[in-house]
Amino acid sequence: MGRSPDEVLDDWLVLAAQQGEVDAFEALARRWHRRLVAHAYRRTAHAEGATEAAQDAWLAIIRGLPRLHDPSRFPGWAYRIVDHKAVDWLRRRRRQRSLDDRIRAHPEVIDPDPQARSPGPEEPPDPLARLRSALNDLPGDQRLLLSLSYTEGRPVREIAGLLGIPEGTVKSRLFHARQHLKRRMEQSP
Repeated sequence: MGRSPDEVLDDWLVLAAQQGEVDAFEALARRWHRRLVAHAYRRTAHAEGATEAAQDAWLAIIRGLPRLHDPSRFPGWAYRIVDHKAVDWLRRRRRQRSLDDRIRAHPEVIDPDPQARSPGPEEPPDPLARLRSALNDLPGDQRLLLSLSYTEGRPVREIAGLLGIPEGTVKSRLFHARQHLKRRMEQSP
């Protein structure tokens, strides 16, 4: 199967960037930044976390690009780097939440007058908001697989290559992710 013009352009940009051409690297970054942020968002479900993970990934990409021997592997390689940086961000966030939970254990320090707050009535979410909420409640791996498959329209073979797992595993995990999403949607009001 032949390579698309976009894939050939990406290969050329990678090779030129490896030779130190700053313009080529900038063009590569312009072509891939939004995709990498979107990929990070699928893992973190947090806009700020996705942006931070993508920025960290670009630093790793800059450092590692000279060692990438096959330019056609750039997409999968870059996605894996973003994935690792997003997981790192999630770990940092979990540690911060743990600290926040310990601080909340002493509410007098945080909110000396809890009666001062008045909660407003909640409106029922629309169906699209329910779907987004259900997707965001899924574990990161399931959210990532569903997004790669349905949002980006990537085939199972490509997802397997991007994530470095067998195609059968992708199919199985997609099945379980769809079932999990279905249960979440059935449970939500």
